[in-house]
Amino acid sequence: MFTQRLTNLLQTGLNSLTLSFALSMSLGISSVAIADTDELQKPAVPLKRHVILIIGDGMDDNHITIARNYLKGARGQLQLDLMPVRSVVQVLAVEEDNPERPVYVADSANTATAIATGVVTSRGRIATSPGEDLDLPTIAELAQTSGYATGIVTTASVTDATPASFISHAAARTCEDPSLMQPSEKHPNWLDVSACGVDRITNGGLGSIAQQIATGSTDIVLGGGLGHFQQPTESGHQSLINLAETNGYHVTQSLESLTGLEPGKKVMGLFAEGTLPTIWRGEQNRIAEKPTPSLLNRMDWRLGSVELPTPMYCERNPDFGATPTLKQLTDTAIRHLNTQNGKGFFLMVESASVDKQAHSRNPCGSIGEMEQLEEALESALKFAEKEPNTLILVTADHGQAAQLTPNTSIYSKSGVPVYSPGHVARIITPENQIMAINYATTNDFPYEEHTGVNVPLFSNQDSNGDIPPMVRQPELFNIMADYLNLTEKQETPRKPVEP
Repeated sequence: MFTQRLTNLLQTGLNSLTLSFALSMSLGISSVAIADTDELQKPAVPLKRHVILIIGDGMDDNHITIARNYLKGARGQLQLDLMPVRSVVQVLAVEEDNPERPVYVADSANTATAIATGVVTSRGRIATSPGEDLDLPTIAELAQTSGYATGIVTTASVTDATPASFISHAAARTCEDPSLMQPSEKHPNWLDVSACGVDRITNGGLGSIAQQIATGSTDIVLGGGLGHFQQPTESGHQSLINLAETNGYHVTQSLESLTGLEPGKKVMGLFAEGTLPTIWRGEQNRIAEKPTPSLLNRMDWRLGSVELPTPMYCERNPDFGATPTLKQLTDTAIRHLNTQNGKGFFLMVESASVDKQAHSRNPCGSIGEMEQLEEALESALKFAEKEPNTLILVTADHGQAAQLTPNTSIYSKSGVPVYSPGHVARIITPENQIMAINYATTNDFPYEEHTGVNVPLFSNQDSNGDIPPMVRQPELFNIMADYLNLTEKQETPRKPVEP
């Protein structure tokens, strides 16, 4: 009985197939075409798109080479080296009073603004134009208006220049919290807050950077800067933390509390008073030091001898403790943003202390921060494997004062004691070789300065040939906006928010 039924079913199927084939042939189409037509009639499922922008603050090719030598060896490869697309970025800045005149060495505020808004501005400005002080719509704001979730992750304070330029607007990067918005005898001499007056809420501005973040709509904000949010609001009615909570933020200092969050919940994680501690430091907290010339050499540079700083190792920074790593913060942000309803997400991740430690002449701190960037990049790439419509861009905002120089000068055989006029760190690498790193943008001043070099740009394959061999920094905004189909620029409302 079963055999007969099976035979009948097969015969019926064959007859139907024969009829379908004959009908399709008589109409001049194939059965494949019929199937394709059926597929086209089904409603299209929109694909989510994501942009993950990773910024190594101050990460020029010197820092990348130094990190590669230490972390992977001279013949090794960083994750950055394996990225399929590499380009170079020209950094731009202009004078405040004359935007037609270029400035050849930029700062983090104006460069982050160029990336975030596509507009070249003057040093110190946070998503505002030079001269006129107009608020410039940022890629994060435009993405959110268009239905994307948005996030910021940084190892600096979330109010620092780079993250601030994506989610706030201020005439000066120093306007971080209400206490810094007007002159005070408590401020150090170098802190100029005179430009912050226009941004005070009482003057019709948006308020401090921290207050704008607290009253903003960014889905997740992770980094340092707790001290800025413990300050009272401009009116003094409550703290900025309370203001953020009133605005729907889950504010925490614990990474563990960020697991299992509601998809629609806004998150603010603040894990240090200011900048997060670095994961590495120089041996016994040493940084670069000046070579010591003999008395005879001080009298005549051709004579005598010069003693170079003693070689040192890099070691774990005990101050890092239980601080969340940049990878952990990035994983948390990606996980939370990917649960949001909408078109996808935009996420900016900053490894901030490549720059900050170079200012302080601490190459071990910068190397550790480069390692953190590498780990965050690996997390982004793993996500992109599962979500192929993900554009990953890795770049720097500007160059910094760290230069890989010879441990022994090639001129030493001349008999003249040749040495660097700057500060030098001689680091013993895992290859048991000495790597000399020089800092010489300033003399005896405590901090080094930025440099005006081009910076690298790396991308995953999803850039699809849209990245030319060289781009100007504002064009990074266009690349991201085009990928997210942000065709209309939204006006940024300039209205104060003060409860």
